[in-house]
Amino acid sequence: MHIKELQLANYRNYGQTSIKFDNKVNLILGENAQGKTNVMEAIYVLAMAKSHRTSRDKDLISWDREYGKIEGRVEKRSGSLSLSVIISSKGKKVKLNALEQRKLSEYIGAFNVVMFAPEDLNLVKGSPQVRRRFIDMEIGQINPVYLYHLGIYNKVLKQRNHLLKDLYKNRQNEAMLDVLTTQLVTAAANVVKRRFEFLQRLQSWAEQIHFDISRGKEKLILQYKPSFNVSEEMDLTNIEEELFTAFEGVKDKEIRRGTSLVGPHRDDVGFTVNGKDVQTFGSQGQQRTTALSLKLAEIELIHSKVGEYPILLLDDVLSELDDYRQSHLLNTIQGKIQTFVTTTSVDGIDHETLDQAATYLVKQGEINKVK
Repeated sequence: MHIKELQLANYRNYGQTSIKFDNKVNLILGENAQGKTNVMEAIYVLAMAKSHRTSRDKDLISWDREYGKIEGRVEKRSGSLSLSVIISSKGKKVKLNALEQRKLSEYIGAFNVVMFAPEDLNLVKGSPQVRRRFIDMEIGQINPVYLYHLGIYNKVLKQRNHLLKDLYKNRQNEAMLDVLTTQLVTAAANVVKRRFEFLQRLQSWAEQIHFDISRGKEKLILQYKPSFNVSEEMDLTNIEEELFTAFEGVKDKEIRRGTSLVGPHRDDVGFTVNGKDVQTFGSQGQQRTTALSLKLAEIELIHSKVGEYPILLLDDVLSELDDYRQSHLLNTIQGKIQTFVTTTSVDGIDHETLDQAATYLVKQGEINKVK
């Protein structure tokens, strides 16, 4: 799988731009604030229909323009695929081979990407929200049904929280709370079950990758940390029963606080290295190795699921890794994964993969191939 061509219209600081890419490694050079990351973001949005940097779609549209557009042509084993994302004040439209997709869950997954940026190094030591977003985005690429259940969950959660705030003043609508709780539990059980399954599969790849990077000295274990009493062995019915029990136990507290206190939106992911919590006790090196292992495991997991390697986006991350981790990353991708690398300078990055890369220069919202 590789993206052959990218076209941008009124996207961030790009007016009208068309770029053809090499199917191996593409090195994007330029000073800061010139538009390198905007190219990476555009490829990510083309795949995921949302940005990794902002939750506001209007931020993606060029200043004083009515719409922004990203189009791309992707080559897969099954053939050529055209994708399009159009963003305007009226909302967002996505198209596959010129056919508009009514649901995002029918669009996401047609084109797979893995993004690795400096902020991803905070995946281990950052907030639980960062880790939840990571697993939500990655499961969504390989399991559209997950996005369906997650969408329902978030919608009902919002309604339930609104009702809880009202119940603190007037408890006459408690019957409606029971209705929303039942709807929430059904969606939540599906989300939790699929998160357990995803992390179990990711573990099988990440453990070996981390072992190799640490030169055989460290064993990485991933652990899903739910906000209620549930385990990966449980089926959907058991998970639902435990959720109902948990909600019943915190009902009065939820009404007092005006918010839902258990569920997937409160869950987390934990990491241990040689039995120790790497989030609390791990060195910066161990935390970075864990983050790198997760990203490389993600690549292998997607490949095992869809039969093709995803596209890898390395946004200014090589400078954040030491020489050994840089080399491990670049050796892993060499020759098998279309990769995009942004950097302000290639100084300090000495690797044959980058020597052979197609090179582009970005300056003030214009990108040109120089090699």
